[in-house]
Amino acid sequence: MAEKTISALVEGGKASPGPPLGPTLGPMGISAANVVKEINEKTKSFVGMTVPVTVLVDTETKEFKITVGTPPISALIKKQIGVEKASGKAKEIKIADMLIDEIIEIAKSKQDALHAKDLHRGVKEVLGTCLAMGVTVEGKDPRDVQKEVSEGKYDEKITGKTPLKNLTPEEQKTRAEKAKKATEKKEEAPPKKKAN
Repeated sequence: MAEKTISALVEGGKASPGPPLGPTLGPMGISAANVVKEINEKTKSFVGMTVPVTVLVDTETKEFKITVGTPPISALIKKQIGVEKASGKAKEIKIADMLIDEIIEIAKSKQDALHAKDLHRGVKEVLGTCLAMGVTVEGKDPRDVQKEVSEGKYDEKITGKTPLKNLTPEEQKTRAEKAKKATEKKEEAPPKKKAN
């Protein structure tokens, strides 16, 4: 069995038969349209995000198998809070506030891809990304929430004993509007003092 692996980053639900997929699949006698159709079906829940995709092709039988990775943590956070970019100055400009429940959901969705050995550490990894992006959690600095995770404050939610809550669509819309305004703030340097 002769196999060839093609890896690509595609926008969720919007892969095309152009480069890098089409030119690689064509010479193998594989229909790029069929591969793209399946990729778009498998990635439609990641619309607006870049997703890693691997196509494993059996060059003899012309059969293919597609595996879809998950977007980076930062992309999942941006989708959750409804922005296209993070804060350019995370220390000064906070763009949004998330629920710990949302952080746990992201950690669960990334569990296989995270460096963390367990979900508690995965939650802390997501919190670290929040810190770098200018996102607070439950109104707090993500470092403080990491300490609370270590102290066991959210064990019931992390272990699934307590159900996670979600924001209503209206709450999500309001947060997204606030976050967009925060990311649009002019991130100008303060004027330099003139030397006498």
